[in-house]
Amino acid sequence: MNKKSNFAGYMFLLPWLMGFFCLRVVPAVSSAWFSLTNFDMFTDAKFIGLANYQSLFSDPRFLKSIRVTFTFVFLSVPLQLAFSLIVALLLKKNRKGTRVYRAAYYLPSLFGGSVAVAILWRQIFTNDGVFNRILGMLGIQGVNWIATPDTSLYTLIALTIWQFGASMVIFLSALKQIPEDYYEAASLEGAGKLSQFRYITFPLLTPILFFNIVMQIINAFQAFTPAFIISGGTGSPIDSTLLYSLYLFIVGFTQFKMGYASAMAWLLLILITIVTGLLFFSSKYWVFYENE
Repeated sequence: MNKKSNFAGYMFLLPWLMGFFCLRVVPAVSSAWFSLTNFDMFTDAKFIGLANYQSLFSDPRFLKSIRVTFTFVFLSVPLQLAFSLIVALLLKKNRKGTRVYRAAYYLPSLFGGSVAVAILWRQIFTNDGVFNRILGMLGIQGVNWIATPDTSLYTLIALTIWQFGASMVIFLSALKQIPEDYYEAASLEGAGKLSQFRYITFPLLTPILFFNIVMQIINAFQAFTPAFIISGGTGSPIDSTLLYSLYLFIVGFTQFKMGYASAMAWLLLILITIVTGLLFFSSKYWVFYENE
């Protein structure tokens, strides 16, 4: 009977297992092999060892993509989480129209990564876009935010911040799990709103904050669609929006250096693993759990 029940379980798992091995394991192993070869997708791959990895660090566009990506990640993630936490705090109490506001704030996270929204965002920040028109009404002369190297990356960061809905919902759910008795006791002791946030809300939210930080950093390192659409697939102007994933795409599918692109993909995996590992190591100093 046990063998029959196990067989039935494996049969139900079979479609997932096939998808996992065919769409995850096999491509990953193939990519690891191609990263050690000179492969252009049209001729046979030639083994060259670690030459692709060595070439990366002498590639100025690769180094620029690293700098742009780190700037993007370490500006967009904290700002996005700050906005999501502030909005979650404002929407915590059930007031009239609160459900409508929750849905409205969550909606951008559903569409923010789409091609259509990236095109719309590009139109908003062009020379005659909506943003410059608003500035003009205030008597401020705007610039072409997309085509100016000093500001183009910040339009991508603004788009990422605008997609704070998913993090907000997670924060909101966690806030509702904090017992009101804690706040009532703190109020009786004379603690104000800021003190309650510092000593009650924030410590109890640190596990959720840690989860959101890890997930958002992983997503930010892999950001591609907004940079591709807004820059026209080139990382322009002068590579100011050349995110890592965009340069990987250019190398692999425009220049047909698939071996080089595979090396970049594995280096990105290592980079994300290191950053995530550092976050997990640091969590023991600032993340507080109820059973501790």
